[in-house]
Amino acid sequence: MAVTPREAPAREVWSIRVRGTVQGVGFRPFVHRLASGLGLDGTVRNVDGDVVVEVAGPADTLAALVRALREQPPQHAVVAHVTVTRGGDAGALGAGFTVALSTSAATTRPGFAGLPVDLATCDDCIRELFDPADRRYRYPFVNCTACGPRATIVDALPYDRARTAMAGFALCAACAAEYADPTDRRFHAEPVACPACGPRLSWRPAGEASDPGATSEEALAAAVATIAAGGTVAVKGLGGYQLVCDATDTAAVHRLRTRKRRLRKPFAVMVVDTAAAGVLARISPAELRLLTGPARPIVLLATHPGAPTALASGVHPGTDRVGLFLPGTPLHHLLLRALARPLVVTSGNLSDEPIAIDDTDATARLAPVADGFLLHDRPIRARYDDSVVRVIGGRRFTVRRARGYAPDPLPLPVATDRSILAVGAQLKHTFTLARADRALVGPHGGSLDDADALAAFHATLGQLTRLHRFTPDVLAHDLHPGYLSTRYAAGQPPGLRRVPVQHHHAHVVSCAAENGVRGPFLGVAYDGLGLGADGTLWGGELLLASYTGFRRLGRFGTAPLPGGEAAVRRPARMALGYLLGGEFAVPAGPAAGFLGRMPSAERDTIARMVARGVNSPHTSSAGRLFDAMSSLLGICDDADYEGEAAVLLEAAAAASGGTEPLPWRLTEVDGLWVYDWSGTLTAALERARAGTPPSELAAGFHATIVAVTVALCVRAAEQTGVTAVCLSGGCMQNRILASRLLTELGTAGLTGHLNHDVPANDGGISYGQAVVAAATCDEGG
Repeated sequence: MAVTPREAPAREVWSIRVRGTVQGVGFRPFVHRLASGLGLDGTVRNVDGDVVVEVAGPADTLAALVRALREQPPQHAVVAHVTVTRGGDAGALGAGFTVALSTSAATTRPGFAGLPVDLATCDDCIRELFDPADRRYRYPFVNCTACGPRATIVDALPYDRARTAMAGFALCAACAAEYADPTDRRFHAEPVACPACGPRLSWRPAGEASDPGATSEEALAAAVATIAAGGTVAVKGLGGYQLVCDATDTAAVHRLRTRKRRLRKPFAVMVVDTAAAGVLARISPAELRLLTGPARPIVLLATHPGAPTALASGVHPGTDRVGLFLPGTPLHHLLLRALARPLVVTSGNLSDEPIAIDDTDATARLAPVADGFLLHDRPIRARYDDSVVRVIGGRRFTVRRARGYAPDPLPLPVATDRSILAVGAQLKHTFTLARADRALVGPHGGSLDDADALAAFHATLGQLTRLHRFTPDVLAHDLHPGYLSTRYAAGQPPGLRRVPVQHHHAHVVSCAAENGVRGPFLGVAYDGLGLGADGTLWGGELLLASYTGFRRLGRFGTAPLPGGEAAVRRPARMALGYLLGGEFAVPAGPAAGFLGRMPSAERDTIARMVARGVNSPHTSSAGRLFDAMSSLLGICDDADYEGEAAVLLEAAAAASGGTEPLPWRLTEVDGLWVYDWSGTLTAALERARAGTPPSELAAGFHATIVAVTVALCVRAAEQTGVTAVCLSGGCMQNRILASRLLTELGTAGLTGHLNHDVPANDGGISYGQAVVAAATCDEGG
């Protein structure tokens, strides 16, 4: 009996477009291996920020390829969308599967290209770094498709070597062979390099006009010797310069503080590995995952109570938290191994300036701080400081979103056909680009309060808008006319639509949006200062909110800011404001002790200012109440950095662990529920005079704010039927406050939400502004 030959399956041609974070993460090599293994013919290439696969084969095999693209992408890839177009000429694709040259469509794409973030050195590259038999032994720029610089070296998309800061480094024969080999982990690794063809270190002592010739190992040795001798070295990192000194050397830390003009704000400390980190701090499993993750952020960790520490006392004065991180680049690994001690690694700037990225600017601006410069010849294309995170409730809580996280796009819960630029606030500045269903939050830019910071904002905004071919037609901005971000928005062409967004509305919307809360919600916004819808200064607010609007339901009692910004810098002034001119009266008897320890001239001057209303605007700020309590308890009268008084108050409370609140009450004023803090302050002063330790009173104050907040939210829920509570604002960086609010709200039958991917502080304002603008445009056309 004759056997009929089985017909070969019909071949189809599919064009597959993959969107998301799919460039700079080994996606094309992944597709090449996958398609080749399936016996498919075709090509894969980068097109703008996407990956496009033109492929021919049986339909079921092509479907298997698409499933794998969606479900099994490389470790650092994020696949947002996969679209398939069927049809085409199979013959035109030829036989076999190849990586084709990247192309640009020269058109605006929906959403954003997944601009890859910088990735910490992987284990394979670390093994090579310390293997004497490897040709990259001790090479400070070793990397592969799984690690290395990405966002900080990109000039243009699609992401190819010719469009990065590596364009000036021609591949040697050995590196070129790896780059072209589909079986090699450096197959199409764009920053690939080695000592023969890649970037090189150089050393410049402070005061030298040019590099004296020490390069590579000699340069590294000079930097190590300087740090070991107690000096400070300015190291050119991935996203900017860093200032490095011995974290165990008290004199070295003091000199760095004096030169950098950063007297008390805690320094971050880099340690060689998790064992070294464990010696300095307690580390939970969630914190360990953050420490060792590819972003390599600074993680705020609890120190071992009562245990001696190797760190100099000046590293994190007055706090029970230390910011630790692990080396994220080969250069940092080499420094840590050579010095065998913890290192202070802090931003390469003077206090509040933008981090330096240009070699000429850095060597000039950091000359008063550094004893030498460890440079290299690979340009930095974008400014990215180190990210800072902490863990609350077992989840990551972002304090500063920068290297390793930014500029990864976030969901935009209200899709828009507009191109929205949200310009953020003033402190901890970020901006956000939004279109389609994605929002791209730019990296932390510091305080937007001088010409240098404004220039840095312009540069970073220019880079990201150019990369993503983004031209805004909507501008979202804060209500405060004095913010440089608001002035920037006002100075743009008049044809752009402007969406002003109240500061605290932006805060709570940022929290709601990233937690997927779509309906009306209760918003608790506790921060320093923000201009309210009524023209006064807010900061302790309960709102009934949606993405497009809000109604104020409650607030903290107000007090004057004697001298305006001067009261922020000197919490003792803020305390005087509460005692001498607050909305609620504190009896003279309890207040006498504090008033008596204040300099009489200052006390009398402030009393006159408050009585006459001279430069003493009133505010409902929760942050300023924390400042005042810190001063009343003798913990912090003068702040060296923004938020110091509250940070020290939290540290004092943590040392006590008390949970009993001080007296408090809610009253009604002009239709709003208002926290009357007079009983709280009175009790704190009376008990302090009677000898109650400040730490116990600090803990009681935290318990009071939790109780007040829960009571406000319960009242609001009973009135409105809304049970979702979004907690945001700078005060929510307080771990005690945030964690207990989540617990106590849950006990009361409400659901609390915190920010996670965007900061609760003003670094999240621009994301909230973008969401409000998208929803407003969607609602109003």
